[in-house]
Amino acid sequence: MDHVAVLALFDRNMREGAQPDGPGARVERVGRVVRQVAAEHGWNGVVWSDLDEASADRAIAEQIAYYTRLGREFEWKLYGHDLPVDLGERLRAAGFTPEPEETLMIAEVADLTLDVEPPEGIRFLPVTDQAGVDLVADVHEKAFGTDSTRLRHQLRARLRDDPDTVVAVVALAGDEPVSAARMELVPGTRFAGLWGGGTVEGWRGRGIYRALVAHRARSAVERGYRYLQVDALATSRPILERLGFEPLSITQPHVYHP
Repeated sequence: MDHVAVLALFDRNMREGAQPDGPGARVERVGRVVRQVAAEHGWNGVVWSDLDEASADRAIAEQIAYYTRLGREFEWKLYGHDLPVDLGERLRAAGFTPEPEETLMIAEVADLTLDVEPPEGIRFLPVTDQAGVDLVADVHEKAFGTDSTRLRHQLRARLRDDPDTVVAVVALAGDEPVSAARMELVPGTRFAGLWGGGTVEGWRGRGIYRALVAHRARSAVERGYRYLQVDALATSRPILERLGFEPLSITQPHVYHP
């Protein structure tokens, strides 16, 4: 895989050419910034920018003023190859709070190892209704220790209003939900994104996450997508590399609280 070419395609398709990530959201292009604006339970933030040392501080201040008028917390989705090179320092100086770094990993689906099945005693349940959404959200809270209110609203809205753009699945041990994950599909591009893969403590290290990645990758193949993208935590990166994913950049959310 040509890293430079694929990263440029990712930036062009998924960031500069970003599409709303759910019903009720809109994407705005203002100067050299692309941002998403969503309702209370949606994701608000900057997905792409093309700035330099002369324009960066003004653009940052404009986004702060805009989202503050809306009363919205928002995220600046910063990537390691974004310019200027000190953009992260400028965001922090303006009052943004950095979150843990993740690795942008991309794989060409044709190069992935997909013959991975769930471990013995685990079955995968497709998520199609509110009951399934609740299972995903419950796993998310147990696996990551974070509130799942936003996830519940977003996933329910996608399944109701735009079901062809999301695939969600829960891993069950008997009737107990022990892991969950989703895939977001972006029509008109060659990319599908893997999100939210988390396993409840006590069930980790058994190959469930790996099988969930392969399960979603097969769904991407069936739908004609060429590339899979993941923002990988340090715990996920080795598993993804063994499956065939390659690191292309670093990404670090910076969050601003009005």
